[in-house]
Amino acid sequence: MKFSSFRYLVGQGFDNVWKNRVMAFASFCVLLVSLLLVGISVLFYVNINAIIGGIEDKNEVIVYLKDDTSESDITVLQNNMSGLANVSEVRLYSREEAWADLQQRMSDYSDVFASLKDDNPLPDAFRIRVADITKMKDTLETIQGYPHVDYVSSPDSFVKLMTEMRGVVTLIATAIIIAMLIVSMVIISNTTRASVFTRRREISIMQSVGATKAFIRFPFFIEGMINGFMAGVFATFLTWFTYDSLVDTLSNFDVLSTIGLGNVIPYDKIAIPVMLCYIGAGALIGAFGSMLSTSVHLKYRAGNM
Repeated sequence: MKFSSFRYLVGQGFDNVWKNRVMAFASFCVLLVSLLLVGISVLFYVNINAIIGGIEDKNEVIVYLKDDTSESDITVLQNNMSGLANVSEVRLYSREEAWADLQQRMSDYSDVFASLKDDNPLPDAFRIRVADITKMKDTLETIQGYPHVDYVSSPDSFVKLMTEMRGVVTLIATAIIIAMLIVSMVIISNTTRASVFTRRREISIMQSVGATKAFIRFPFFIEGMINGFMAGVFATFLTWFTYDSLVDTLSNFDVLSTIGLGNVIPYDKIAIPVMLCYIGAGALIGAFGSMLSTSVHLKYRAGNM
């Protein structure tokens, strides 16, 4: 294709947006709603996953040590546990610290603690956090096998609940996203098909003067791309406004912050990927949707000639 022809067809695509502004606006609205449906569904899943991850981070495993464990053994054990791939944090919880915490929590029993004087019955321990709770069982079995480890206390029921919750959320979110994609594609296909049908006379005239199928399709391709691009831009700003407003509203509830709302991803950290996905998806869907509908129309006309 010559550059002059290419420039002409691109110009025709831009002109068609204005000449057929009613159908162009309809396509824009459909693309905008479709992008928002899918985009918000994805953001919802990502943030729910982040919140569950934040709740998981609150879990803590306590590794109790045997009474005859020396300081050098404690250092070696700490280094061994820190080197495990699934361990994100290891903190020594000495018997003195545990004793002081116990006295503070049970301040009403100060007489009992006074009678014990310096006879501290508590063992040294480590407080550790695991990176992936689904692998917690294997990690704890490894730790339990280390020398000088007496026993390990872990929130097994909590781990089971979080694992099941993550699986359910993933399944539901995946089903919603797939459903939104299917609905969006059906709506977009019908809208672009209607847009092409309303301009069937224009297409017939172009065919009558000998225009090739590629020559006919290209302006529709550009027109769809423009509509999709604009829909992506508007979807970006609407999502930005809605996202920040919703997070600001929910952040006023302390109980939500306690259960992990603080792990919601700030929009400024995902703004660029979201914008690129919206604009890229909008432009591609608009362009190829229009071109595909045009191709189907041309094929149908050819078959009935």
